[in-house]
Amino acid sequence: MSVRVRRSRNGGGWEVDIIVRTPDGRKVRERSDAPVSSKTAAQRWGEQREHHLAIHGRPEGKKEAPTVSEFYSQYLSYSENNNKPSTAYAKKSIFTVNVLPAFGNHRLDQIRPPDLEAYKSKKLAQGYSKKTINNHLAALGKMLSLAKEWGLIEGVPKMRLFRLEPTDFEFLTFEEEPRFLVAVPPEWRTFALVPLKTGVRVGELLVLKWEDLDLVAGRMMVRRTLWHDQEVLPKGNRVREVPLGNEVMAALKAHRHLKGPYVFCDPSGKPFNHSKVKRVVPRACQKAGLAKRLTTHDLRHSFASHLVMRGVTLKAVQELLGHATIEMTMRYAHLSPDVKRDAVKLLDSTPLESSPVVEQVWSRVVAEEKTPRRNEGLDGAGKGI
Repeated sequence: MSVRVRRSRNGGGWEVDIIVRTPDGRKVRERSDAPVSSKTAAQRWGEQREHHLAIHGRPEGKKEAPTVSEFYSQYLSYSENNNKPSTAYAKKSIFTVNVLPAFGNHRLDQIRPPDLEAYKSKKLAQGYSKKTINNHLAALGKMLSLAKEWGLIEGVPKMRLFRLEPTDFEFLTFEEEPRFLVAVPPEWRTFALVPLKTGVRVGELLVLKWEDLDLVAGRMMVRRTLWHDQEVLPKGNRVREVPLGNEVMAALKAHRHLKGPYVFCDPSGKPFNHSKVKRVVPRACQKAGLAKRLTTHDLRHSFASHLVMRGVTLKAVQELLGHATIEMTMRYAHLSPDVKRDAVKLLDSTPLESSPVVEQVWSRVVAEEKTPRRNEGLDGAGKGI
């Protein structure tokens, strides 16, 4: 019988190699990563495991967990069946470029927190952003969770993602908005106005159809988005309704044409793609003499920023933007410095000098103070008692 401890193949922990003969004469060999951080602790864990194997052996029929590379094709197929094409595509890119080279030879049950920390350090040194690394770990975590759900592994290691600072974004101020709109070429003005007044994403704007608009009731249904020239469900897989203001309704009515189902299209009725529209907003910013060079997506930021600055609740902004969680909307919270103060002021009572109820109560108190008490003016202790 023997227990050997050595560095794991990925260098992030300790691998224990056990060879033991069971009471029925079978020779059992087991190699696995110890769930501990020091070599001494790994040695003790291995000896305890050796003792258990010597008495009970290894359960028959228990299959060894597949490696990340071996399970990857099943995971990718699952993702393609259950995720949006854009999500499945992103996961495929993350695995082929980053995760498989790092963890491909690891068995699914051999990935430990030290391995994940080593991966984070390596990717930081290579110049990857913390957000990108978090995306890598999230994709790997989804794979491990699926393996657990399918009974291939018993548990998933805890993943500590980087804490991210809120990202900066550009938006038009209230003063810059009219300058920008005047600078937009007339044929593109409605295209720029719609995201500025509704907050729709670029992909959603490009495949917006006339059937999605009710220009009498004043509402827009966001049912699809454009991704790699495919029309797919909007982000979050949710259709949402967006109300239309008078300004954008008037612009859309004037823009109305009968050349096809799409609101924004070429003369033949074919919808525009991302490359066709990407220069519209930056060029208008330049023509307007703005120091900032915004994109079409920044018009969505402008919509949200203006709402928050006007005192609209973050929950309402979340619903209008189609954010899955309020955390995504919180990036705009700093733009409403007066909202909390104004909210607290709503709890203030009516000023004392102008409240009729308070005046009545105060008059009664004053009258009672002027009325002589029954025992006032009696001399000596106990008199009048």
